[in-house]
Amino acid sequence: MVMAKFDKMAVLSKMAATGMVPVFYHQDAEIAKKVVKACYDGGVRAFEFTNRGDFAHEVFAEVMKFAWKECPELALGVGTVVDPATASLYIQLGACFVVGPLFNPDVAKACNRRLIPYSPGCGTVSEIGFAQEAGCDLTKVFPGDVYGPRFVKDLMAPLPWSKIMVTGGVEPTQENLSAWIKAGAFCIGMGSKLFPKEVVKAGNWQAITDKCKEALAYIAEAKKA
Repeated sequence: MVMAKFDKMAVLSKMAATGMVPVFYHQDAEIAKKVVKACYDGGVRAFEFTNRGDFAHEVFAEVMKFAWKECPELALGVGTVVDPATASLYIQLGACFVVGPLFNPDVAKACNRRLIPYSPGCGTVSEIGFAQEAGCDLTKVFPGDVYGPRFVKDLMAPLPWSKIMVTGGVEPTQENLSAWIKAGAFCIGMGSKLFPKEVVKAGNWQAITDKCKEALAYIAEAKKA
């Protein structure tokens, strides 16, 4: 039985400290490894590999073994999980956290049993409340660009204890990232905008490292303000 390399407290503190979780999938394990390492070199300490293609769990297993050696401080988690069987599969492969586009209480049970953070996608204040009752410390507002920073700001007023991760359509610009942080977001999940297809295709890993450094600096600046 594989244990997650980092426990719930460590994972959440990594997300809090950096404020950003890259979200990525590629069917080629070698390319996925390069992207993970490029993000790690850019200061990323929590990374979400999405369960989005055939044999995605096999790719994840390869990337996990690589990250243990080459990215010792990285908490590698899995995204796009909608059912408990899939959550359990990835937990067996060492996933440090589980993220989903929707809230499934059965996934919460599977994760809670092993003290793995589960961040479900929620779109209403009630859904966030139900997820918190089920033990989800970090709830995800998804799709972020549909709801906007105003939604996060307004829900933090009656639920100030909430830890919100925003994912979906987030951009690595100073304006966009600052707006989310100032609204009260705990951390930001970022996908395609951080890894433009042409950059990945060209194998320009340095560009990804630089983009991560830039985004993390914007987040740190917004948190200070």
